[in-house]
Amino acid sequence: MKNIELLVLDMAGTTIDEDNVVYKTLTSAVNDYGYVVSLEKVLSSCAGMEKLEAITSLLKEINGNEEDAHAIFENFSDQLKEAYKNLEIKPINGTEDFLLSMKSQNKKIVLNTGYTSEIAHQLLNKLNWKESIHFDALITADDVSESRPSPEMILLAMKKFNITEAHKVLKAGDSVIDVEEGKNAGCGLTIAVLSGAQSKAELEKASPDYILNTISEAEDLL
Repeated sequence: MKNIELLVLDMAGTTIDEDNVVYKTLTSAVNDYGYVVSLEKVLSSCAGMEKLEAITSLLKEINGNEEDAHAIFENFSDQLKEAYKNLEIKPINGTEDFLLSMKSQNKKIVLNTGYTSEIAHQLLNKLNWKESIHFDALITADDVSESRPSPEMILLAMKKFNITEAHKVLKAGDSVIDVEEGKNAGCGLTIAVLSGAQSKAELEKASPDYILNTISEAEDLL
């Protein structure tokens, strides 16, 4: 198996189980502005994207007014902060042991997400996951100028740890956009997981190297 030195892992749906609250909240925030979209539509269209971009793209798809995007995004952000305050968040089964095992093998772990830094830290604080114990760095949509499927977050992760060869990087996520991000960066391994937003049929469209039930199954590959 390839010599993987860096794992770039998506957060919600890949390492963290938050019961799709982000997409339920996004659905609610859009519908607050007089639209009628289903959670299924939001999961299929928006999974893995930076959230303002996701809302803009969704409005375009449903022939909505794209000028509503910023107001909907503010509404979404406010609702999500409230939702996360009261939500019980837990790691996806086996994830914590997987992270600790990878760290013990001196592999670098970067968590990356289409969330803002504020929301990402809220999640990590709830889980009590600590930098240098559970992961080595967090990279959010705030840290880059282009969001997924641009490879910018992965390239930034590589730069942080002086990894110059993309074939030494594994990218895992629960959406097509995650897999595309990994392929655009030239990652040695792209893994899609079934623990989050999208179905096997949807994920297969992106042709990941592997589709696993959960990220912890990747230990057998490494």
